[in-house]
Amino acid sequence: MELRAYLEQKRELVEAALARVFPEPGGPAEDVVKAMRYSLFAGGKRLRPILCIAGAEAVGGEGQGVMPVACALELIHTYSLIHDDLPAMDNDDLRRGKPTNHKVYGEAVAILAGDGLLTEAFHQMTNMKLSKELRPEALLRVIRIVAEASGYEGMVGGQVTDIRSEGKAVEPRVVEFIHTHKTGAIIAASVASGAILGGGTAAEVKAIRRYGESIGLAFQVADDILDVEGDSAKMGKSVGGDARKQKVTYPSVFGLARSREAQKELVDHAIRALKMFDHKADPLRQIAIYIIERKK
Repeated sequence: MELRAYLEQKRELVEAALARVFPEPGGPAEDVVKAMRYSLFAGGKRLRPILCIAGAEAVGGEGQGVMPVACALELIHTYSLIHDDLPAMDNDDLRRGKPTNHKVYGEAVAILAGDGLLTEAFHQMTNMKLSKELRPEALLRVIRIVAEASGYEGMVGGQVTDIRSEGKAVEPRVVEFIHTHKTGAIIAASVASGAILGGGTAAEVKAIRRYGESIGLAFQVADDILDVEGDSAKMGKSVGGDARKQKVTYPSVFGLARSREAQKELVDHAIRALKMFDHKADPLRQIAIYIIERKK
């Protein structure tokens, strides 16, 4: 399987689906919809929705059928980026090579654009016209998983701990908590959601969840390393921000050498978790390797 072609094909499917379902600007709320669209269609790998699709395919399901949830995951991810970039959080000026949302629309509208994207995600998942092919009990389970991964038990909880830990000496378990919650939780939820909606057995979903937890942590470790030695032109944002903000990262706590070892170990764990699956899980296997080899 050619991973680059697979990723591009699935990214185009996600882009088309987002374009179909996302509201156009108009009416009294036009300004916030413009801000929502600005960040949503600013580019990006669409990794989380692709993982959802690949999770469904790995268990023999139909990737196209999980598209409402796949799109919702991208809306949640985009909301988190808008809020991450705000002056009260990371105070970043660039995202994907473009001015951040609050730099274009102002802080108030940027906050509301993030709120709008998060809310629209659940609107999309519960739109029965879009989700009519999904089993209601499976969809309800997935909505709960996504909500937990997005809220205080997942991404929000990790972000708060990240902020509170800036400039402090912390134990290794705190670093792992931040990374597994701030980034890893929604990645694990993405691939597990696909497996559930694709009709996976309890054992298959458990294995794919383990895979997702490993690559979720590997993804953030790789991001930490890129912030130290990445190319800002390729990444579309400045590098070295973690050190300037005295953020708790894998390199800052464990060093670069150990961080590189850790991400490779996590990828090995992820691939081993898929041992019960046949070639239909090959995209997941290759995505695990791609996560630590990417340059942005």
